[in-house]
Amino acid sequence: MYRLEAKKPSTCSSDPLSGERARASLAALRGLLTSCYGPAGRLKQLHNGQGGSVATTSQSAALLAGLPVSHPTVKVLTAAVRNHVACFSDGGLFTAILCCNLVENVQRLGLTPTTVIKLNKHLLSLCTSYLKSEVCACRIPVDFSSTQILLSLVRSILTSKPACMLIAKEVDHISTLILRAFLLTIPENAQEHIILGKSIIVPLKGQRVIDSAVLPGILIEVSEIQLMKILPIKKADSFKVALFCVSLSGDLSDTGEGTLLVSYGVSLENAALDRLFNLGKQLVSDHVDLVLCQKVIHPSLKQFLRTHRVVAVDRIGVSLMEPLSKVAGTRPIGSLGSISPSSYGSVKDLCIAKFGRKHFFHLIPNKATICSLLLCNRNDTACDELKLTCQTALHALQLTIKDPYVLLGGGCTETHLVAYIRHKTRNEPESFLRDERYSQSELQLTAEAFCSALESLAGSLEHDGGEILTDGKYGHFWSVQANLPSAVNWPDLPSRCGCGLYSSQEELSWSFLRSARHPFPPQTCLSLEATGSADTLTLDCFTAKLSGLQVAVETASLILDLSCVIEDTN
Repeated sequence: MYRLEAKKPSTCSSDPLSGERARASLAALRGLLTSCYGPAGRLKQLHNGQGGSVATTSQSAALLAGLPVSHPTVKVLTAAVRNHVACFSDGGLFTAILCCNLVENVQRLGLTPTTVIKLNKHLLSLCTSYLKSEVCACRIPVDFSSTQILLSLVRSILTSKPACMLIAKEVDHISTLILRAFLLTIPENAQEHIILGKSIIVPLKGQRVIDSAVLPGILIEVSEIQLMKILPIKKADSFKVALFCVSLSGDLSDTGEGTLLVSYGVSLENAALDRLFNLGKQLVSDHVDLVLCQKVIHPSLKQFLRTHRVVAVDRIGVSLMEPLSKVAGTRPIGSLGSISPSSYGSVKDLCIAKFGRKHFFHLIPNKATICSLLLCNRNDTACDELKLTCQTALHALQLTIKDPYVLLGGGCTETHLVAYIRHKTRNEPESFLRDERYSQSELQLTAEAFCSALESLAGSLEHDGGEILTDGKYGHFWSVQANLPSAVNWPDLPSRCGCGLYSSQEELSWSFLRSARHPFPPQTCLSLEATGSADTLTLDCFTAKLSGLQVAVETASLILDLSCVIEDTN
């Protein structure tokens, strides 16, 4: 095929951040993501001009996947955020907004990118060291003997996604189910190195949220016609299972490439059926009760197995093969030859279940750490959003096993870090300037830009025109309504801080966020009594947020360090 026009040469643009197009693209992305941030974030509808499905969401994974990006610097940012979400599931909006704020703030400083990048690296190290230290006042250890902290973490993730359209009662119900599903994946005799099981989310659209449930084992959806052909089986002991990953349809799709030689008078179809029947006879003679196939089972083989009271279920799909292997305690069979007795597995029980209009084949394991989380919601959009949110919550719980900590949410960690950084850079600047050729004014300018980025991120949680305050003792985030009267009693306004840990009834002094204030040392060493006194806390996943902070700063440094961009315009 010949080209209709000559190939255009690539374009090379120097200083890509200086152009108006780069600033406008970055500001547009920041504005879009900021408007979605937090429990009161505004929803976005994603659709294309060609038609098709419409997604209503406020999650970064869905937004960035469906957002066309043209500018190279914005592509770098979105790629870094999507990679972070792929690894940790949570903190995508936090990472993207902070990165945008850092890039925009640094551009106004007038300092060289090299200076800012190295100082930001020191500030990032200061933040991560503090968040990992025992004196950190916004980090709470997770006590696995109690469900309070874990439930608060799950509830915080659910309430931060308004497109799930859950009321308070439904949030509590789903939070309990997610925690129960997570606990079912932990082995009973867990050693030092834990191998977690798996929670399979089964969405059920058009049903009440309160009908959601957690079931041990695996739910395999079957049609009503298939169900009528499955004979009821009752046994006192376990059921023997044969799990196939190869097609049992009798076709020749798995013969590979090359020439197939067939003798005269031989019918390929009859030969394939004979082979399948030989396999079926072995399954019957080995007293197999259940045959599961990833692909298709030939109708004649199904009928043969049914007459010998063997249940056959096909079209399982590749996604269930690994969980089925764990439930049955065997590896999938990949050939049609003679089957070794060790290739069979077993399940404790199997039964039929009906939820809404759907029918399921329920496999109950002996001891496997596999469970099914049946998620119900009112419509397709809310159900899809709830499924993605539950996956995020389950992943966050898994991350707490490796790092058994959570961070205070609701903007309190960000404003507390701001107070901590300002105090350190003003009172201990020598720790940053040691062995470096930077002036104290450069440090203060960069630190203020860094703190301003965190403050803007915390301020993004307010979407209704309210005022945001910070206290002078803990450095926490407080939100009050807009247009307050001049004679106002401050302790009567915000009942609790953003994370819910502290009450306004304490002797506290407040100032507006981003207002001029003398640096103060925020109180450190969070007491366990304080965390136990609050009924409900707003929490963030420690590992995801710490990684998001690092990705945001390092991506901003990468963007600021770009000197030229080469683009292929073809």
